Amino acid sequence: MKKKKVLFVCHGNICRSPMAEMIFKHLLKERGLKDRYQVDSAATSLEEIGNPIYPPARAELERHGITVEAHRARRVTYQDYGVNDLLVCMDKYNVRNLHHFIHGDFANKICKLLDFTDTPGDVADPWYSDRFDIAYADILRGCEALLEYLENA
Repeated sequence: MKKKKVLFVCHGNICRSPMAEMIFKHLLKERGLKDRYQVDSAATSLEEIGNPIYPPARAELERHGITVEAHRARRVTYQDYGVNDLLVCMDKYNVRNLHHFIHGDFANKICKLLDFTDTPGDVADPWYSDRFDIAYADILRGCEALLEYLENA
């Protein structure tokens, strides 16, 4: 069985996208589905490349019992578009930047995480608000809906 490949994308790959990666992996492990998916995360910018997950993001994940794996921010590559089934962005700016970087979305793989929920929109950005609890809630809701979508597709 071919693994479904999901890449979570945000601006710097130190807050929202690694949170989404680790939340999604946690859901997969809980449901016995981890062998069916390959999950990663990346940035649209170069600003944080090589940096670990932002400490408040790590703390929020740990507060919810989610294992925080070793992580270093990396930038999305053109090859990522080819190998992943979905590139799941945290907000409309990530979508715009990814479209620009990839030169379009010819295979219709780029989407926003909350578009899988009944309340589409952007995941709250904790970088400016310091509200990692709100970002966590958005991401968890989105990851649950995404997993349901992928399992029923």
